[in-house]
Amino acid sequence: MNPEVFEKALLEKGIELSLEQRKQFATYYQDLIEVNEKVNLTRITDESEVYLKHFYDSVTPLFVFPDVFKKDASLCDVGAGAGFPSLPIKILRPDLKVTIIDSLGKRLKFLDQLVKKLGLTDVSLVHARAEDAGQNPDLRAKFDIVTARAVARMSVLSEYCLPLVKQDGYFVALKGPKASEELNDAKDAIKLLGGKTKKIVELTLPNTDDERNLVLVKKVAKTPKKYPRQAGTPNRKPL
Repeated sequence: MNPEVFEKALLEKGIELSLEQRKQFATYYQDLIEVNEKVNLTRITDESEVYLKHFYDSVTPLFVFPDVFKKDASLCDVGAGAGFPSLPIKILRPDLKVTIIDSLGKRLKFLDQLVKKLGLTDVSLVHARAEDAGQNPDLRAKFDIVTARAVARMSVLSEYCLPLVKQDGYFVALKGPKASEELNDAKDAIKLLGGKTKKIVELTLPNTDDERNLVLVKKVAKTPKKYPRQAGTPNRKPL
């Protein structure tokens, strides 16, 4: 998927890229590859692969769950790594207020420089483990939408993300082909943390057999105060 095919694929979903947005994605790609030579950000470096498996993949929630991404909504991205999915979403939806939480300072340094170069506003970067962020009163239950992509299995991911979601807000997980199996294992955890699974949508990336699943969980009740547990515990002892 070269930049022109990316643009056409988005147009088919009702999203027309402006010249400025095309330039932002091009700059994003160039900076990602340049910094990746010094800091491990991604194993995917071919331009067509980055546009397909990072950029296009990241923005699928915008056209799969359009009603979730209300104007001026606050979005928190947990474990964003090189900025996925939140920064491609932000490029397409500049009105969203984005907070990125990541535990690695080198990645956040890259993101800080990138955000400035792309001219993006209303983007906050938080250096923290997800478990610590979820217990921070400035972040807990503060976001309309919380996203996570390729971070952990659903039982663990739910404990990272649901404490950050406002009541009646949404947790959107971008998952690979085994999402149904993961969801089955995570159903008790999701309920305990105040969530309710509303939808799971299966799709394939354009012109490939690469399967993706988008999981939509609504926050229907407060997360009990003891969750998330201390750093490392959710992964060692999933709910």
